[in-house]
Amino acid sequence: MQALESTSTHLGKRRFLRGVLSATAAAIAIQSGLKMASASKPDSPVNLTPDGALQQLRDGNQRFAANQLTSIHHDLVLLKERTADKQEPFAAVLACADSRVPVELIFDQTIGHIFVTRVAGNMVTPEIIASLEYGVAVLGVRALLVLGHTNCGAVKAAMKAEPVPGQISVLYKHLQAAVGQSGGDVGKAIALNATHQAQLLQSASTVIRDALGTGKLRVDAAVYDVATGKVTVV
Repeated sequence: MQALESTSTHLGKRRFLRGVLSATAAAIAIQSGLKMASASKPDSPVNLTPDGALQQLRDGNQRFAANQLTSIHHDLVLLKERTADKQEPFAAVLACADSRVPVELIFDQTIGHIFVTRVAGNMVTPEIIASLEYGVAVLGVRALLVLGHTNCGAVKAAMKAEPVPGQISVLYKHLQAAVGQSGGDVGKAIALNATHQAQLLQSASTVIRDALGTGKLRVDAAVYDVATGKVTVV
């Protein structure tokens, strides 16, 4: 009888210790997640320099390429409440409409951090300029990135210039400057197009040009590699 009681007591202690250890591990995991979320949250756009904003994007892309995302630890309920009435993105990105280019994900950012415009071929149109001017003048973004990507269907189609259905061929004229300088190299055409569109934003928009002149903004071109997940500024 005493042996049974001793065994029961021993098992009870073991269960108690396991419970304590499990609770401790859970608490540590929660605290670690909160710390990661806090560490990955960017400063207010008011406090970020244009260089700092671009670095936020670069750091986030390095985490994405290394499969070490931190944005997933953010409390989305709090973020939705915080951004319901206003937005304060620190950067704007003009990207291609390609489904393989999820902008927030590849920069490891979450709700309210990036002001995104997308169109096939990441090209500049009056509507795109107006949208990005809003991001600069009203939202106060500090970095503006024109993001092309490898294996871009719009650029390849413009290079072939073959008959296509509907209004798809309307895209070609916006890409011809880069295509004409590429020497038939698709990769070069993609990088040239990103650079050309970034330059066009600076020359066609007085809002963007003025923000550049006062040091409140920087504009860059980059290419996202859909195979490796890495973004390279060009």
